[in-house]
Amino acid sequence: MKLVKSLLLGSVAGLAAVAGAQAADLPAKKAAAVEYVRVCSTYGAGFFYIPGTETCLRVGGRARAEIRYVEPDTRARDSIGFRARGRIQLDARTATAYGLLRTFVRFEMTRDTGVYGASATTANVDQAFVQFGGLTAGRALSFFDNGDLPTGHMGTLRFSDAPNVNLFAYTFSFGNGFSASLSVEEGRFAGNTFDLTPGAPADFFYGGQRTPDLVAQLKYSGTWGSAMLAGAAHQIRSVAIPVAGFAEPVVPDTEYGFAVTAQVGINLPMLAAGDALWIAATYADGAMGYLGFGGANGRLGSVNRPVVDAYYDVDGEIDTAQGWSIAGGLRHYWTPEIRQNVFGSYARVEYGAAADALFGTPLAPVSADFNEWRVGTNVFWQPVAGLDLGVEVLYANIDPRGPDTRSGDAWEGRIRVQRDF
Repeated sequence: MKLVKSLLLGSVAGLAAVAGAQAADLPAKKAAAVEYVRVCSTYGAGFFYIPGTETCLRVGGRARAEIRYVEPDTRARDSIGFRARGRIQLDARTATAYGLLRTFVRFEMTRDTGVYGASATTANVDQAFVQFGGLTAGRALSFFDNGDLPTGHMGTLRFSDAPNVNLFAYTFSFGNGFSASLSVEEGRFAGNTFDLTPGAPADFFYGGQRTPDLVAQLKYSGTWGSAMLAGAAHQIRSVAIPVAGFAEPVVPDTEYGFAVTAQVGINLPMLAAGDALWIAATYADGAMGYLGFGGANGRLGSVNRPVVDAYYDVDGEIDTAQGWSIAGGLRHYWTPEIRQNVFGSYARVEYGAAADALFGTPLAPVSADFNEWRVGTNVFWQPVAGLDLGVEVLYANIDPRGPDTRSGDAWEGRIRVQRDF
């Protein structure tokens, strides 16, 4: 009996040993590692690490609803319009041995009606750029502008109001808030050249662009605010034009225009937290787009004048237009939730002695020179972070020079609801 029991126990032990050895030979299964989204505090609020990488990403966007009233100059014109705009943006940043690598994209979809333009939905690549060390390449804020200005207006003021353009730029950082940038950018045109020569066709289009605009910037940013100086060189080329007394069309020599600006923003915490003042002064010769003119930009009823970079004189040569503007504003917080902006601009446009010599003729009875000024204010209520409820009123006046008496003025009003996240 004892012998049988011993044999049975030995058999069980042997089977257990064999089974254990076979189990040890099988591949072991490891639990999959759980990847949690980690907060990235290096670049500010809202960033998180893309799982499995050292890249920090922030997802943001905006929804805007707006209604606008413009005082009409004829019964044929709309006086109201609606705008709905949606925005989505991605900001990816990675620290490298060569400096920050940043990729930023911002897409917008806009539905406009009435005074905003024909009823249409438009898609827009608002910004799309790569930054690597000092390099910026893509569609970004023009380096002719100070992106730190504390502006808060909705309507148009006459200065280079932070447009996004296609560019290649390099920024040299000197430390202590100082930097210098050099940028090649898409050309900024005010409009087609126009012909003041008696008996000649009304207007001509630019010839093909051969040289991008060249922009240089010096900037300082500190706790008190920011200051910037910038300049731009702009090429003006024309197609061949017919000129009286010449058998063949004349090709005018290529001209170059330029623009310079100084823009300063000053924080005013001694008045209230968030208060700030800004001012921008600009001069342009043959580069009127840098004054904020171009196409239908800023059109308010009868306050509308064609502004061009240049025109043809009596010899068929290109003469440039000149102009200057000064714009500024003040932001004040009445309470932490209620803020008000007061702002305005003044612009002067002149076409010089060559154009003046043509005035008073039957085909050119008026002067193209004019002054324009704009002033406005708005109030925003921010009941919760990221939500703005605002109303604005803007007045514009145009004052022609010389024998031209076609002055005009107009009012504009807007109501806006906007959520940023």
